[in-house]
Amino acid sequence: MLKATPESIQGIGMTSQRTRDRLIQRLQHKGIKNESVLEVIRTTPRHLFIDEAMAHRAYEDTSLPINHGVTISQPYIVARMTELILSHGIPDKVLEVGTGSGYQAAILSRLIKQVYSVERIAALSNQARMRFSQLGYNNIHLRHTDGSWGWQEFAEYPAIIVTAAPSEVPDALLQQLADGGILVIPVGNQTDSQSLLVVERQGDEFVRETIENVFFVPMLNGADR
Repeated sequence: MLKATPESIQGIGMTSQRTRDRLIQRLQHKGIKNESVLEVIRTTPRHLFIDEAMAHRAYEDTSLPINHGVTISQPYIVARMTELILSHGIPDKVLEVGTGSGYQAAILSRLIKQVYSVERIAALSNQARMRFSQLGYNNIHLRHTDGSWGWQEFAEYPAIIVTAAPSEVPDALLQQLADGGILVIPVGNQTDSQSLLVVERQGDEFVRETIENVFFVPMLNGADR
């Protein structure tokens, strides 16, 4: 893991601002329109959220492995899901299920007042905590737990984002969604296609909209020790 220093945050060569700007152009060509989302992605050092050996690929528009069978999501998907979270206005807090490298939470933290993030793999949660501390992201709250349970203590949430794909939407997450809130979640399995859904709570009803086909690692039950 790269250490966050002013020089490392700024980046050089394949992690330089010029390389990041090219990524933003690709995201715009793919249809990302929210200028706030684009600016946060442009200025957030994605290369600090992956292993140093992979840093030269940090600003490619692709997912990358980060150990434990987990990946850091493709920048387009991060941008798209963040844009969807903000589509109903800026929520005062968001629940993220699947901290992973911490990159998605970092993006959200620069747009939303409070970010609550849960991760089932302790090593990933600990690494993310160190990254957030080094980078000064003080509004991200982490918990090591089974993601499908959410984080009931701080419910209800006006927005929930899920970064791993269950075969169906966990009921616990629906129940932690505030009335009028939205859940952005990939649903499906590894053999069939997965779909990115937006689920809006309207009282006791949950209205689903399919956005596009996606591919995420599966959501697994249980938390390691």
